[in-house]
Amino acid sequence: MTPLDRLRALCLALPEVTEKVSHGEPTWFVRRSFVTYADHHHDARLAFWCAAPPGVQEELVAADPERFFRPPYVGTRGWVGVRLDVEVDWDEIAELVTDAYRAVAPKRLITLLDSTG
Repeated sequence: MTPLDRLRALCLALPEVTEKVSHGEPTWFVRRSFVTYADHHHDARLAFWCAAPPGVQEELVAADPERFFRPPYVGTRGWVGVRLDVEVDWDEIAELVTDAYRAVAPKRLITLLDSTG
């Protein structure tokens, strides 16, 4: 599977997620966006941008700037950019996607997520 296929599968496995194109890229929503694919969107990186809890962006970028970055537009809101054109740990990506979902999903859906494992 391509990185887009894998990312799509992770996002769509979460409760009530929809996908549509936003700003020319596949984007996943749970009432509002939580993950955007970034296929060389304004730079040379293949990546995705995702919502993150407060402080996580700074922590990840400081720990591994080769894999994580502050994305344009949404970086000021704490979102994190995650490169997909380097070696990828898909278990870690799954955690980041789930954390992004939790950052924007209504409490009812987070409860549903927790109850389904």
